[in-house]
Amino acid sequence: MTWVGMSIALVGALGYALGAALQQFEAVSEGASLKLMKRPRWWLGGVIGFTGACLHAVALSLAPLVAVQPISVATLVFAVPLAAMLHGRRPHRAEIFGSIAVAIGLLWLMLLVPAQAVKPHMTDQEAFGFLGCVGLVVLVAHLAARKAKGPVKALVLSVGAGAVTASVSTFVRVVGGGLQGDLSRLLSWFTAAVPVLLICAVVLLQKSYEVGYFGIAYAAIQVVDPATSILAGVLLLDEVVPTGLSSVIPALSAAALMIGGTITLGRLAPDRGAGRTTAPGTVPVTSQVS
Repeated sequence: MTWVGMSIALVGALGYALGAALQQFEAVSEGASLKLMKRPRWWLGGVIGFTGACLHAVALSLAPLVAVQPISVATLVFAVPLAAMLHGRRPHRAEIFGSIAVAIGLLWLMLLVPAQAVKPHMTDQEAFGFLGCVGLVVLVAHLAARKAKGPVKALVLSVGAGAVTASVSTFVRVVGGGLQGDLSRLLSWFTAAVPVLLICAVVLLQKSYEVGYFGIAYAAIQVVDPATSILAGVLLLDEVVPTGLSSVIPALSAAALMIGGTITLGRLAPDRGAGRTTAPGTVPVTSQVS
């Protein structure tokens, strides 16, 4: 069942990538405001992304969190070129290499985590503590974003968004993995929390997309989401991670790839939609050297 879950997660990841690219285009054009509700393409992206998220939820009910979450890295390689094409340009080499570097580094790091099927269980106290930590991350990220500009602002906002999307995955894993054929187990506050967290995640994602640096925003979300999920899986759901010195060097190498790729993406100029003007002093993305 683990392989079935991972296959479903891959299909969901591709849908999530297309949905994210569509919504980012609209968020840059209109801003992260209620105006997005009037944009058919934003809704289309939302439907496609939601379908991908549903497939991801199914995958989480069939396979451990530490096995499913790494599959999400596939979205980064596809989402960045898709976003570039929507903005009427070819993806820059730096975007491609940066995205691939982050994806490979993240996948490499995730593969170091052994997949082990255990029945997920989280107490109410643990769940509230987890949500409190996620809320603190979001608060700090938004306070930092008020003083930050450019790619740094996109980065810190996406850290908060990634933490909330990780909470969605964690709660879905607890609910779906704990069903075991008994639908009555859906009647809990854990189930009710999932759509609330999902709405919060969507709002925070639009705020990170609005800045215009889709590459670094999406890359950061793809790193923070699985990293937070795996941390929750280890600390709260009794899932396992590798130990020993033999894992340190590969882990450091993978981290170096992710950091290098993120820095590369952060040096790119922002995309600007037709409805928003380029900030003073910003180099237009169409004139940027590939």
